[in-house]
Amino acid sequence: MTTFTFNKEHPVMIPCEDVMLNGLFHLPANAKGIVIFAHGSGSGRLSPRNQFVARELQTAHFATLLFDLLTQEEEQLDSLTAGYRFNIPFLAKRLIIATEWIQQAELKQLPIAYFGASTGGAAALVAAAQLKNLIKAVVSRGGRPDLAGLLLPVVEAPTLLIVGGEDEQVILLNEIASKQLKCVNEIAIVNGATHLFEEPGKLEEVSELAKDWFQKYLPSLRRA
Repeated sequence: MTTFTFNKEHPVMIPCEDVMLNGLFHLPANAKGIVIFAHGSGSGRLSPRNQFVARELQTAHFATLLFDLLTQEEEQLDSLTAGYRFNIPFLAKRLIIATEWIQQAELKQLPIAYFGASTGGAAALVAAAQLKNLIKAVVSRGGRPDLAGLLLPVVEAPTLLIVGGEDEQVILLNEIASKQLKCVNEIAIVNGATHLFEEPGKLEEVSELAKDWFQKYLPSLRRA
């Protein structure tokens, strides 16, 4: 069992079947819950966008786990063949394994949520559908929830779908997915933002939306 120091970024290695996945875990004092990030293709634990959101969540006392869904070798293969990026069951399985790994004794009491981006949004929803009693909330940023397919109606965790106002095709795909979700769900449009939310101030808006959603739907330990 690993012991984590408060308010420090911990490099971690997550055993996943026959590979090890690199991750970064941050545990703030008085943590309210753990938010696990699932990225899209060509991204990973060092994604500047997800790291920005993670830091904002940490200020609100949420622990964060960012990790690579693929090994370096798998990432290189995917860049040539695109063999992994749309394999949502594979990505969701990796996310489930990381979720089980983070449930160490000292962290087991903390409620867990997912923050997914791009195809990682679909992986987060598939994993949430399979871990119904464990995952308490899901946020998707510029995600492809439609790729969760037949598992969308199975998701029980309250889900927020954040999409850039200029990302018209992805807005349509999120609207289709939203209609298939039976859980509490909302679509939040960030006006003036494109797919990667690179415009000034747009990631701040994403962070505030995610923070509000997790604060609303992750159960408070003080009420437990």
